[in-house]
Amino acid sequence: MVPPDMLGFQPYETFQLLIETGGVDRTNTLLIAACDAYARRGKPTAPEMEQFEALAGRLFPIAGPQARAKGAAILGRAEMLSPTLERLVVENIGEDLIPFLEGAVELSDQTMLDTISRYDVPACATLATRANLSNVVLAKLFQMNSRKVYRALAGNTHIVPRGAYLSALARSAQMDHLVAEALGKRDDFDAALLAPAFFDLSDEHRVKVIQAFANRTTPTAPISRTIEQLSVATGELTKALMKLFSENRRPEVTRLLAQITGLDEVRCGQIAHDVTGASLFVILRAFGSTAYDGLKVLIHATSHDSERSRALADFATLFGAVSPESMAYLMSAWRGEVNLLELSKPQYQPFTQASRRTASVTPAHNPVIDQAIEALAKIGVRRAS
Repeated sequence: MVPPDMLGFQPYETFQLLIETGGVDRTNTLLIAACDAYARRGKPTAPEMEQFEALAGRLFPIAGPQARAKGAAILGRAEMLSPTLERLVVENIGEDLIPFLEGAVELSDQTMLDTISRYDVPACATLATRANLSNVVLAKLFQMNSRKVYRALAGNTHIVPRGAYLSALARSAQMDHLVAEALGKRDDFDAALLAPAFFDLSDEHRVKVIQAFANRTTPTAPISRTIEQLSVATGELTKALMKLFSENRRPEVTRLLAQITGLDEVRCGQIAHDVTGASLFVILRAFGSTAYDGLKVLIHATSHDSERSRALADFATLFGAVSPESMAYLMSAWRGEVNLLELSKPQYQPFTQASRRTASVTPAHNPVIDQAIEALAKIGVRRAS
């Protein structure tokens, strides 16, 4: 039985005695045994933790590499670690560092800042996935020039995207499609800010970007003047596009789009060959196309499976929900002519904020739209020509 005047953790006194009498030869065994005893202890008292810090501080430096790594791995499973013990774990755990950083219930800011200061990218990316990161730690993580770290930050829903964090994530999305895709999955991120990464996104998230412009005003787009000069020919434009798509003359569509949009020919080629219809919708609506004329073009431009029929219904709704001005702004974003962060200003927020339960402006089922699409699908090449 432990005498009342002792600290209550018998192994500490035993280990001290062994160190003093056994020399360094027993250090490896002592270190692993001490770490195991501490990990099994549960929640230690403050004096016990202080005493173990002193003991571990003596054992770790003189133990062998394998013993240090094993001891640190065992110690990392303890219920409570002080910043000093965390540092010992991080410095000695070796290949098990990532699992430790993932699984630790708590980590001190100092331990995380020390890890970041070493610019260990995999470790920092792991830290970026943790909940309850302080602003001090977040600021350091956002300062790192690492795609892996930003991908982790983009997928961490515990981080609220606002202020400087919002700006940093939006800029990163322009350079890394995986960051853009991760942000596209979030309901708390304004998908309109993903406009520059539009062509790197999945089909679902492209539509989500367009939906983000529904029922909101946008700053005047630089391309608006060009569109105004061609708006009188909107009918002719849709007719020409429908004819070209119905005859599968997509290279000619590419050249036509390059002439009227000012986008480079590579981008116009992407639009012409986009069988989802999302990017073509942006062009059609920006030039003032109505749902009736626009759907006729989209039917010939897109594939005809059941999923695409549903997508056409989505576009039919979006023709009424997004303004030509907002799609012109989206086109200008593709050209790199606007600062999308302006959209975070109050005057450019959507009139009705979408709830988390309603991620889409599209109704679940609209028989009127379905009938219209079915009728439009019967329009043949002869009518188009």
